Amino acid sequence: MKWIFADDNHADLAASLCGELRLAPFLASMLCRRGITCADDANRFLFPKLKSLSDPFLLPNMRAAIERILTAIDRKERIVLYGDYDVDGVTSLALFTRVLRAFGADPKPFLPLRMDEGYGLSNDGIARCVNTLQPQLLIALDCGTCSHDEIASLNARSVDVIVFDHHECKGARPDCVALVNPKLGDDFHYLCTAGIVFKACHALLKSRPLAQFDLREYLDLVALGTVADIVPLVHENRALVQRGLEQLGCTRWPGIRALMEVAGVSARIRPGDIGFKLGPRINAAGRLTSAEQALELLLTEDPVRARELATILDAQNRERQDVEKQIVKHAEEKLRAQFDPKRDAAIVLGEPGWHPGVLGIVASRISKGHHRPTLVIGFDENGIGKGSGRSIDGLSLVKALGECAEFLDKFGGHEMAAGMTIRQDRFAKFQEAFLRCARALLNDDQLLPRLRVDCEVSLADVNFDFLGSHDLLQPFGVGNPQPTFFARKIFPNDSRILKEKHIRFLLRQNGRTHPAIYFNAAEIALPQPPWDVAFQIDRNEWQGNVSVQLEIKAVRAAET
Repeated sequence: MKWIFADDNHADLAASLCGELRLAPFLASMLCRRGITCADDANRFLFPKLKSLSDPFLLPNMRAAIERILTAIDRKERIVLYGDYDVDGVTSLALFTRVLRAFGADPKPFLPLRMDEGYGLSNDGIARCVNTLQPQLLIALDCGTCSHDEIASLNARSVDVIVFDHHECKGARPDCVALVNPKLGDDFHYLCTAGIVFKACHALLKSRPLAQFDLREYLDLVALGTVADIVPLVHENRALVQRGLEQLGCTRWPGIRALMEVAGVSARIRPGDIGFKLGPRINAAGRLTSAEQALELLLTEDPVRARELATILDAQNRERQDVEKQIVKHAEEKLRAQFDPKRDAAIVLGEPGWHPGVLGIVASRISKGHHRPTLVIGFDENGIGKGSGRSIDGLSLVKALGECAEFLDKFGGHEMAAGMTIRQDRFAKFQEAFLRCARALLNDDQLLPRLRVDCEVSLADVNFDFLGSHDLLQPFGVGNPQPTFFARKIFPNDSRILKEKHIRFLLRQNGRTHPAIYFNAAEIALPQPPWDVAFQIDRNEWQGNVSVQLEIKAVRAAET
C-alpha cells in the first residue's frame, strides 16, 4: 500500500481560519484542502442550512414536469410512479407517493421484478405496468434517461412520461414531457434521484403551498437514498444528509423505526449506519425477490405490519449475505487460477448460476480487495448474462464499457458503478477487450492501493475536544472523506483477538496509551514495533461508557 501524505500548501490560510473562527488547526487544514479558505465558506460548510438550498426550478426541465403533474392532479388522472428496486429508487418512490397523496392525488407505485423484467423501463416491466395500472401519466424515478424505445412505446399507448433520473445521458434525449436530470445542466450533478425528487416536491410546494405541511419531515427518506447510492456528500447533499440523519433519529414513519430496531441502530445516526445496516436491509428484498416489501415498509402506517416487514427484510438480508459469501468464495478461487496482478489492470469474471441480485456487492468486495476495476456476470440457463461493475479512480466504467459496446446487449451507470447485459457466447471476447481497454487507461501507479493520510497527531491530542472538532466535518462520504490521521513511533502495549479476525490493541506513545481496534487484521503479518500507525477516530459507546476509539487503517515499520 502506498501512503500518500497531504501537502501543507495552505498553512497561512489555515492559520487565518484558526484565528478568525477559533478552529482546531487540523480542522482548518481539512477545510483548506477541500477548497474552503474564507470564514463565510467555512461557516456554510460546517453549519449547512436548509434555507440555503437553491431554487428547485433551476434543475433542467423542472417547470414542465411540475406543470404536467399539477394538471394530472387537477384532472384526477391515473398517475403511476415507476421506480428502481435499489434504495435510491425505493426511497424516491416512497417520498413522492407520500407527497403526492398530500396534494390529493392517488399515485400507484410500481416496481419492476429484477429477475423477470430487469432494470428500469424494460419492455416486460412496461407491459405489466400498463396492463395492471393503466397509467395516464407515468413518472419514471431513477431510470428512463436512455429509454428511448420504451418511452416511445408508452407514448404510442397514449401515456405521458416524465423522467426524474441522475444517470449518465448518452446520445439523443427520449421523447417525454420532461427529462429532469441534473446531468443535462451545469450544476447539481451530485444529486441522486431521492435528492431530485425532494427538489421536485419543493417545486410543487412553491407552486401550490399546502397548509401545515413540513417537507423537512421527509428528509430521512432523502438521507437513506443519498447515502446508500454513494453519491458525493457535497454542496446541497451535505445539508440534505446532515438534516436527514437528524430526522432519522426522530422519524415519524413506523417502518423506518422498526427497521432501525432490527438493525440495532440507535441515536447519533451516521452515514455508516445507512451504508452498512439500514441500506442493505432495504436492498435485500429487491436483490433476491421483489422490492415491494421494502416499499411497503416505507409506506405503512401500521406499527405491527412495520415490525413484520422489518423482520422479513432482516431475514432476507442474512440470506443475501450467505449467497454473496458463496459467490465471493467461488470468484476468489477463479482469481487464484487466472488473475495476474502484474499483467491485469482489471478483473472480469462470469459464471452460470451466479445470482444477479448480489453481483454489485461481490464486484465491490473484489475491487476493494485487489484494487482493480471489477466486472462480475452471472449467466442464466438461456445463456443471458447480467452483471455489475465497480471501478477505481482513473477508469470510468461507462467509458470503458462504451469501448467494448459491440459485445454487450445493454449497459449503463456511472463512472464508478455500472450494470450490463451480455450473451454467454460473447463473454470471452468481451473479457479480452475490457482487459485490454483497462490496461490502456490505467498506469501501474494507479493500480497501487493508496492510503491518503491527512494529518499527523500524537495520541495525547486525541480526546473529546479533538473528536468534537472532527465531527464538525460530518457527514462523511464520497466527496467528503473521513480524515485519516497518522502517529509516529507507536508501541503495542497489549493485544487481544476478537471474533477470530479483529485485533484490539492498547497503543503507547511517549508514555500515553490509547485503545484501538484493527478490523480483519488477525491474518495480517504485522512489522516489528515501533510502528507508524494510520487511523480514523469515532465515538464508541458501550454499556453506558463513552470513549474516543481509534480504528487502525494501516501500520508500517516506523520511519525516521
